[in-house]
Amino acid sequence: MAETRSAEQESEPSVKDPYQLLPEDIAEPPTTFFSTLRRIGPGMILAASIVGSGELIATTTLGAQVGYAAMWVIILSCFIKPALQAEMGRFIIASGETGLSSFNRVPGPKLGVNWVVWMWAIMTLLTLLQVGAMFGGVAQVMNLVIPAVPVRIWVLIFFGITLALLLGGGYERIERLAMLKVGLFTMLTFMAALLLVRMPQYFSWEAFWAGFKFKMPGEGFSTAVAVFGITGVGASELFMYPYWCVEKGYARFTGKIEETAAWNARARGWIRVMHFDIGASMIIYTVATVAFYLLGAGILHGMGKVPSANDMIPTLSNIYTQTLGEWSLWLFYLGAIFTLYGTIFAATAAHSRLFPDMLRLMGVFKAEDYRTRLKYRNLFVVILTVIPVGLYLFFESPVKMVVAGGIAQAMMLPVIGISTLYLRHKHLPNQIAPPRFVTIALWVATTIIVAMMGYYVLDRLRSL
Repeated sequence: MAETRSAEQESEPSVKDPYQLLPEDIAEPPTTFFSTLRRIGPGMILAASIVGSGELIATTTLGAQVGYAAMWVIILSCFIKPALQAEMGRFIIASGETGLSSFNRVPGPKLGVNWVVWMWAIMTLLTLLQVGAMFGGVAQVMNLVIPAVPVRIWVLIFFGITLALLLGGGYERIERLAMLKVGLFTMLTFMAALLLVRMPQYFSWEAFWAGFKFKMPGEGFSTAVAVFGITGVGASELFMYPYWCVEKGYARFTGKIEETAAWNARARGWIRVMHFDIGASMIIYTVATVAFYLLGAGILHGMGKVPSANDMIPTLSNIYTQTLGEWSLWLFYLGAIFTLYGTIFAATAAHSRLFPDMLRLMGVFKAEDYRTRLKYRNLFVVILTVIPVGLYLFFESPVKMVVAGGIAQAMMLPVIGISTLYLRHKHLPNQIAPPRFVTIALWVATTIIVAMMGYYVLDRLRSL
């Protein structure tokens, strides 16, 4: 067997093909807290994607519509979906496959690729409405800062910036920018939420605890479903995460599957690192999501203001100015730019990796042809930037665009849950199967997701 190296001696993943499992890339997992901390990253990119339009726009809008009544939706959304995320990551590390390759194993109709992959592609095209909304949102902020430049021109400026940053950009660049973005606005929003608790005109503990009564909000029901779909780890992020794990190197460091004690220990070690990565990101996006919801439910609902197409940013800015003071308006503008644009950046970077992988599965190029994969990745960077920009210029309604994309993600969650259960029970090597309580958690999470989406569909049918 190839000689292994320690993770501490291992340099950052090579710029060479990260999708190939080579003996020389095998590395032992870290064993201490700080060495493990240095190996996280995929979850931070995911958090950068998560703490965006869902939190700043959809979550605060839901709070503005229904007050604290949907608090349980926020907590449930953040806490149950990591069970699916962790088992998908476990399968990727064990198999060395990509996310779409794994889901392509699920039985059912095929046309080049199977039905799950096609559903992912359709969902992603619909979620480009959300990306378009973020282009609009960040352009609206810049128009408030520099009114002489119209919103549409700012959209085109950020279109150019996105292409410049992502064309040819590797994993390390994306990870660094993601960590910067996540840290900035999460801290500021958390501070604002803490101050809210000391403002009795907007916050009471009685109203807060009433938000855990598991009642479906009436007026904001569609928004609540959208929030459930995109807050925490949304359907898009569940598909993204395995690719960031691959590019970080978790599967390469583990190596091709072997029926040996050494491989078992190595695989479980890197799975432990992945779990640490998931846990760290969950803490960050849960804090941010709860903070945004509290500010929407307390400040905006208390003021009777709900973000709409033309006044979204001025309305949302109240979550800072009413808690931190008028001086914080510029902090809100800066944070909104980082939050919305950071999500554009992270989502486009991920989607531009998945679509070429879909083409590979369809036989357009071979798995080992990394040069062609990169060419298609850059092509999809352009395509996936042009489409959302065009959608915003056509619709010009960020709030409705975010909600529509969120519902598309929510409806995909049951498919992901059931497919993950299939991979867990039919294809995961027994030697690294999770403990029984983890499998039970996976079943519980999938059941809750199916029940939520089933309730939504029935409610929509009744309203016809």
